[in-house]
Amino acid sequence: MMRGILVASGLLLAASAVAAPAPVGVWSMPKDKATIRISTCGDALCATLIGLRKPNDKNGRPKVDKHNPNPALRNRPVIGLSLLTDMRREGNGWAGRFYNPDDGRTYAGTIMADGSSRLKLRGCVIGGLLCKTQVLRRVD
Repeated sequence: MMRGILVASGLLLAASAVAAPAPVGVWSMPKDKATIRISTCGDALCATLIGLRKPNDKNGRPKVDKHNPNPALRNRPVIGLSLLTDMRREGNGWAGRFYNPDDGRTYAGTIMADGSSRLKLRGCVIGGLLCKTQVLRRVD
């Protein structure tokens, strides 16, 4: 019995040692369109939009969350928005929800490390039938 507990404990320790570290830091979206900061928030990950390649609209004003389904939130600045919700470790990555200010929708998604300098963000709709993956590049 004690031997079984020791073996199980050893397996748990080995599994936790292999798990990828949290991708905390600053990341650039494809084509350097946007920059996000991923942080730990308790036992989950959170991300904030911290920069845009084109931060202003065609009138020279800072871009706002104009596609948000809640009309009361449509005038808040896009820079500073929270983009990840309840992103928790799952297997070798993290799973939770992504907010996309480009269309105002929230998607089920995953984050998987692809080496130490790349992340794969995968967002899905319709129960995972339609998915899109973007590769982020570490900038810090």
